[in-house]
Amino acid sequence: MDATFLEKIKSDYPSIRIIRGKRFAFRPPRTVVYEEDGPSLLFLHEMGHALIGRFDFRTEVERLKIEALAWEKARELCSLYRVEVDEELIETELDSYRDWLHQKSRCPDCGLTRFQTPDGAFHCPRCDV
Repeated sequence: MDATFLEKIKSDYPSIRIIRGKRFAFRPPRTVVYEEDGPSLLFLHEMGHALIGRFDFRTEVERLKIEALAWEKARELCSLYRVEVDEELIETELDSYRDWLHQKSRCPDCGLTRFQTPDGAFHCPRCDV
């Protein structure tokens, strides 16, 4: 990533700790990790997490909503910092969560889609009767 871009973000958001690491990540409540040679869009997505201030979730659907909100914030930041929005990359990233949720929600015994209760537990409508 461009050093000038990074310094501008750090200057604009002094309350967010921004550190270099091996992969992009958000560490609640206010730390963003970036890859030195990674795409700015992924960095802005992690900044989106820090800025929306929502990182607690009970269900995987809530997690997916938070991811989508962070991408919405990233789009706003892209406009502000003149970073190209790659919708295909965004959808690919969101698809990884959708695919993971689909896989996790499948009942290992019968293959039906399970539902998740607010306590985070998955339940099969066929096997858990």
